[in-house]
Amino acid sequence: MRLIYSTICLLLVLAAPAAALDRDMAAQVLAEINLTRTSPRAYVGFLREFRGMFHGKYFVLPGSDTRMQTNEGVKAVDEAIKVLSRQKCLPPLAWSDGLAAAAAELVKEQGETGATGHGDVEGLGMRERIHRHGKWNRESGENIGYGPTEARNMVMQLITDDGVPDRGHRKNIFNTVFRTAGVACGPHPEYGNMCVIDFADQFKE
Repeated sequence: MRLIYSTICLLLVLAAPAAALDRDMAAQVLAEINLTRTSPRAYVGFLREFRGMFHGKYFVLPGSDTRMQTNEGVKAVDEAIKVLSRQKCLPPLAWSDGLAAAAAELVKEQGETGATGHGDVEGLGMRERIHRHGKWNRESGENIGYGPTEARNMVMQLITDDGVPDRGHRKNIFNTVFRTAGVACGPHPEYGNMCVIDFADQFKE
């Protein structure tokens, strides 16, 4: 299994109580991932718009007056634009209820505890959590994003992968082995919102 990473926004927000999963956003996140897999050059346009929101190492989203701090500034965005400009089109990922259930476990738990990362309170990681819901063949992976409340912003955060040296989130999104995925999104008491995306080649529930 490849190394997996989580991206954490540096913006701190007021704590919020755990609430129901946002199923609409989960579906939208997978749709955005499939858009960038099937039409990577279309996403270059979105990234260029995003680049224009930067002021040094922070950016401000339209309609917001909150400054979002990054580690690398436009450097990471420029790299993502370059990579996606050369990225070959890939097949879309099929939705998996089992992988979505595995992702939901972590979203629900961290929505209550405020924790971050891939491990749960019992110290179990992604592989053990996914195994509770089914089996994959060759490879599995997991992305976690914290902060954005819109699907496109969440996926752009993961593609840009600011502060992650080997761009592990981006590699998961464009992994040619993966054929299926499940997504869960919900509130996080420290970062406002989070999404977990679990990937696999094939998944038998």
